[in-house]
Amino acid sequence: MTMTDSRTELTADEQRVSELVDELLASCPPATTEPKVFLGEQYDRGLAWVHFPVGSGGLGLNPKLQKLINERVYAQGAPNPMYRNPIGHGMCGPTVVAWGSDAQKERYLRPLFTGEEIWCQLFSEPGSGSDFAGLSSTGVQDGDEWICNGQKVWTTLAHLSKWGLLVVRTDPNAVKHAGLTAFVVDMQDPTVEIRPLRQMTGEAEFNEVFFSDTRIPAEEMLGGPGDGWRVSLTTLMNERVSIGGTIPARGSGTISALVQTWQSLPEASKDPVALDDVMKLWSRAEVLRLTNIRANQNRKMGDPGPEGSIGKMASADLNKDIYDEVVNLLGADGMLYGSYEMIRPETAMGSDTLQKAFLRSRANSIEGGTTEVMKNILGERVLGLPGDVRVDRDRPWSEVPRS
Repeated sequence: MTMTDSRTELTADEQRVSELVDELLASCPPATTEPKVFLGEQYDRGLAWVHFPVGSGGLGLNPKLQKLINERVYAQGAPNPMYRNPIGHGMCGPTVVAWGSDAQKERYLRPLFTGEEIWCQLFSEPGSGSDFAGLSSTGVQDGDEWICNGQKVWTTLAHLSKWGLLVVRTDPNAVKHAGLTAFVVDMQDPTVEIRPLRQMTGEAEFNEVFFSDTRIPAEEMLGGPGDGWRVSLTTLMNERVSIGGTIPARGSGTISALVQTWQSLPEASKDPVALDDVMKLWSRAEVLRLTNIRANQNRKMGDPGPEGSIGKMASADLNKDIYDEVVNLLGADGMLYGSYEMIRPETAMGSDTLQKAFLRSRANSIEGGTTEVMKNILGERVLGLPGDVRVDRDRPWSEVPRS
């Protein structure tokens, strides 16, 4: 195929998507259409995840066309599915479409996109955070069911979730990466206990979750027995793109909070040193935005690559530095937080005050993989540097010492 042919084909795809968006907006005006109805119509037209297969909320097209869709519908006030169901939309949906059966895709993807069924991710444990493959929750087969036991932690929005993406150890005698299996679990099963974890913001968007002889039908397995590590990589790569790969309009997003704070200051308080700090952060935000645009344009069909860790790592550090400067500019007002009454939030996106955003940003370098883990991934898989020494790689999990 020549370059001219490629451009013609891409233009045809853009035209097709644009026409579908026109039809969606004409038949379901966002201002007068119930959000779940609009999102359902968007899904049925293949405009939910445009790179997903036809019938699963997509059209099998290049993922960069999703930006065209989102810009059009959001400009008309359409609901953002990420707000209500961020874990489901950004992480669990791509995992179900990559590893789920046809029945699972048909059952789960549409209500996930519309926000009628919230999802959570059940990976981290008290004894295995960054070393996810060292997890100890168990799954034992019993006929057509698997009996799961164990504890998960830092589970975002588990208190609202209908379904969870659970990874447990089903073969303790295999090496730790090979003995894992992934399931879709009913979070409202009576054997599943959810306890809030209160954060320094006063909220409890995180939870710890306990499974006590929880029975999961075998048909709710994602992939096959022992595929849990590969399934989890699909989830984690999409999580990192979801967290750090967003492409806001120039000057919008997190950096807009800093710019607005600066503009609201009395002229007497705007010293040149502070202005220099603001401009450096604005420049970093713009470099990250342009980097994410380039990464999105280069992305092919399938799972995101390790390059997604670049945006995740950079955005975590940038967000913390931005809100550090915001609080500095606020002066004594930056210390006034308000009530610490515990709240069970309806979403994990956004903060209603600058002080809360400052506190919440501390988690950015932990959630979705710590900054240290991101550096290891980038060093090994992007730069080709030698990997860390792993003394337990070839030992059965049951023989690996654990604290």
